Amino acid sequence: MQVKVAAELERDSTPVSDCTTVVQPQLNQLLTAVILLDEHLHIEYMNAAAEAILDGSLRRFQQQPFFSLFHFSSLEPAVVQQALQDEQSVSDSDVSLVLHDGQRITIEFIAQPLRQPDGRLTILLELRQIDQIRRINQETRQQQQLQAAQSMVRGLAHEIKNPLGGLRGAAQLLAGELDDPELREYTDLIIRQADRLTTLVDRMLGSNQIQSREPANIHELLEHVVQIARLGVGQSIRWVKDYDPSLPDLTMAAEQLEQVFLNLVMNACDALQESQTPAPTISLRTRIVHQQTIHGTRYRQCAVVVVQDNGPGISPALRDTLFYPMVSGRAGGTGLGLSIAQNLVHQHAGKIEVSSEPGHTEFSVYLPYIETRVEAPVADKHNPTSQKGSGRE
Repeated sequence: MQVKVAAELERDSTPVSDCTTVVQPQLNQLLTAVILLDEHLHIEYMNAAAEAILDGSLRRFQQQPFFSLFHFSSLEPAVVQQALQDEQSVSDSDVSLVLHDGQRITIEFIAQPLRQPDGRLTILLELRQIDQIRRINQETRQQQQLQAAQSMVRGLAHEIKNPLGGLRGAAQLLAGELDDPELREYTDLIIRQADRLTTLVDRMLGSNQIQSREPANIHELLEHVVQIARLGVGQSIRWVKDYDPSLPDLTMAAEQLEQVFLNLVMNACDALQESQTPAPTISLRTRIVHQQTIHGTRYRQCAVVVVQDNGPGISPALRDTLFYPMVSGRAGGTGLGLSIAQNLVHQHAGKIEVSSEPGHTEFSVYLPYIETRVEAPVADKHNPTSQKGSGRE
């Protein structure tokens, strides 16, 4: 696309402001965002897709520095400026941007230098938002992780629990034949250790029993979680609560979801304490989203609970295996908390999304209102733009 537009602009003797007017109707039909910057990286033109991504109009942003539109950008202005000076194209498939309203987006971009008929150098940016594609990929990856982990752990549990049962039974029989209390201490020790290992294996497996569910207030549950966490970590952490009071009651197994959020909150507490983060803060936020597709099923309404901290972030080496059992970034961690949490959320037909960078880590738990399930085919996962929500219902 960038080569075709560049060739048309270079062949035409029309000034750039007039040229964009000529091709504007065609550019506005594109799903790819197109932005034209001058030699100072100020915006000269942007099409409708760019206005949608940047949440503003050309009239508002024209002649503004492109990078002034963002609170944070993982793309350095020097990279684009260097491409302009060298008259060489540059691209990146994973750029994180934070708009001034706090919205985070991920894009892939191509920067193509263009020399105008008057000799000026400009640069053509093509941006494509990939957040939805990344969410689908992350959801698929988490499902694969969960299935692989459950298969591995169940096989391991079978091989461990059978001998443990035999050891425990033999110890009980032996204890019945012993008259010496001192010798019974040894059989009691065998029984206790066998029970401890059995409990550990059961924790690795997680609960497969779907508890009875009933409508409950998610905010009351979160308040209970915060109360438990405060008792555990004292008053050293600042808590920020941003609840949406319009959330309807959610049909859920309250004890299971309490375990989910307690795991997430305590992980955040541990990360803040171990890193000795200045002004440690944990934020809890609830929202309702509409027209959400989870595991191939579409729901009109989902509750979203976000647990956010300002700690050091998740190590890149752990991000791809974060939900595997026995994987932990802490020296004393068992690596079971997130695996169990993911399993419990899946039992509620939900999902967990993670985003992390130094100073900002978010775990977003999506819990659908099952009664709002849409019995209709959903969009092709390879073409996520073919299905869009129709807004609030």
